[in-house]
Amino acid sequence: MKQFRQKNPLLIVIAALILTGVVSIASAVLPVHPLANAAGVLATPFRAAGTAVTSWVQGVFRYATQYEAMERRIEELEGQVAEMERENREAEQTLRENERLRRLLELREKRRDFVFESAAVTGRTVSGWASTLTISKGSLHGVEEGDCVVTENGALVGVVRESGTNWATVATLLDPDLAVGVRFFRTGDDGILQGDFSLMGENMTRVGFVSNEAELRPGDEVLTSGMGGRYPSGLTVGTVESFGFAPSGTEQYAVVKPKADLERLEEVFVIKEFTQVE
Repeated sequence: MKQFRQKNPLLIVIAALILTGVVSIASAVLPVHPLANAAGVLATPFRAAGTAVTSWVQGVFRYATQYEAMERRIEELEGQVAEMERENREAEQTLRENERLRRLLELREKRRDFVFESAAVTGRTVSGWASTLTISKGSLHGVEEGDCVVTENGALVGVVRESGTNWATVATLLDPDLAVGVRFFRTGDDGILQGDFSLMGENMTRVGFVSNEAELRPGDEVLTSGMGGRYPSGLTVGTVESFGFAPSGTEQYAVVKPKADLERLEEVFVIKEFTQVE
């Protein structure tokens, strides 16, 4: 009997409901009689079971209804969160763009002689022997080989190496083929910035041919010197990380950390024209 109850619970419940219904109808139709009384007594447990089953069914229905409502509400909230995240991303992008424009305006105020061409960074090449960027403007926009490329706040990124119709390749400050005259702002000493193979992996560059008498310090600011007239003067290059003497012992060198974050650039500005300031 126990095994039957375990294997056929649904049949038992259905039988209980049927018996409960029969007894209820009999109680309503037949006059009170000892046998009817006995039947009522016997039917009481089944009525309780029927009531329990009915309550259970109602509970399941309520739970299903509430669960569906909760699912809809969760979907609504997820949609609202996604929309808020999108709005936040757009707001952050707008703030960054406004900050770039503000800094560019400040640079224009400082150097009214500069003629800029904005360009997007569309590609990067970083290897053991080269460090270049590809930008979205070229000869069609007046971008030429030898033009300096800077950030919105005037930090030197590199120099245009090759210019196509609507693209250009920029050799960054880390590239060993790049050579730019620089000056240490605090001491006034000059040197030549040139990328170094051994420093590229550390995002550092090197300034050589510095006078033995130069009193360099870590943190010294390095600017373009403008000597020779090929590049503008006063562009921020970076800061001195360390320094030492060349093997010959006749000159010093400095390891410099670029001011521009070369790994994260999204937009740059090409200086197409300038007036040299000595």
